[in-house]
Amino acid sequence: MELIDQLSNLASRVQKQLTHIQTEEATKTALVMPFINALGYNVFDPTEVVPEFICDIGTKKGEKIDYAIMRDGKPIILIECKHVGAELNINHASQLFRYFHVTEARIAVLTNGLVYRLFTDLEQANKMDERPFLEFDLANFTEGDVAEIKKLSKAAFNIEDMLFAAYNLKYMRAFKKYFDEQFTQPSADFINFVSKQVYEGILTPKLKEQFSILVHRSFHQFLNDKIAMRLRSAMIDTSGQGPLVNDVPSAPPIESMGALDAEGKDKDIETTVEETEGFMIVRAILRKTVPVNRMVMRDVQSYCGILLDDNNRKPICRLHFNSGKKYVTLFDVEGGERVDITSLDDLYGMASRIRAAVQKHEAKLAV
Repeated sequence: MELIDQLSNLASRVQKQLTHIQTEEATKTALVMPFINALGYNVFDPTEVVPEFICDIGTKKGEKIDYAIMRDGKPIILIECKHVGAELNINHASQLFRYFHVTEARIAVLTNGLVYRLFTDLEQANKMDERPFLEFDLANFTEGDVAEIKKLSKAAFNIEDMLFAAYNLKYMRAFKKYFDEQFTQPSADFINFVSKQVYEGILTPKLKEQFSILVHRSFHQFLNDKIAMRLRSAMIDTSGQGPLVNDVPSAPPIESMGALDAEGKDKDIETTVEETEGFMIVRAILRKTVPVNRMVMRDVQSYCGILLDDNNRKPICRLHFNSGKKYVTLFDVEGGERVDITSLDDLYGMASRIRAAVQKHEAKLAV
């Protein structure tokens, strides 16, 4: 079984077990050990996985780390566990810091069974970094996340490759965080930098205020247009008749991406890029079933709804992308049915059910 399938199965089981996991030991048994096992290590073989790994440090004797993954008799990965739901911060990693310094392991993991934070020593040799280079969330992961976590697996582990990936991931994570912050609310420095690329005059306070709103809107529209271009060039017709080109709907106007008030600040409801892309995929799926202008996206705080004829009594589906676990509500059955997804690509697998929801509404109209 592929790693992504094993992790998906584990994530599904977690939802049913969480209320029964009350201690750190239960967290290890129900969550951490299956995770280690999914990576290909035999948790019952002490030559591969040593629980309660002991390494004396100076005057401190008998201190233990929860797990050490071994290769050729030496630790290569150290794992410190906290109980499920515990906050993971640098204060919880004191033992990892000490053990990292005195063992040959170059990878350290801090986890509460749901979130796995991976550390190495990119900033100073033999000293564990204070910030992780990768965070893996069992309740919300992508194929890309699995590809990175797979580098820890028994079959794929290579310390040089791992460290190279860690270096790239560390800075990519920082860049993405910065871009996300600027996308949500551009900083004054970012607005000044962008404005100077397109405006040669003096940036007066009035211009800065105007450009603040324009930069925010332009940022959203730019990403919207990129989504539309990608769909036009890459989406395959689900009926098997080849690529969609001219009849792929364009991106919704910027107003649907989250209205701005008079000061350029976001209101409570903001349609995300992911929700917009999901809406466009649904429109493409239904393009031969009903005219695309009959499909409307209506965003609320708890979900993004896609309606037929802008009618609440004609729901096609709902996109629940605002929580840790993403899912879609399908309305080909009465009352709707929740279906968990791991990526937007899963919407294509729901094409027949999405069409069936529309056909059900059309059948009622014909009666």
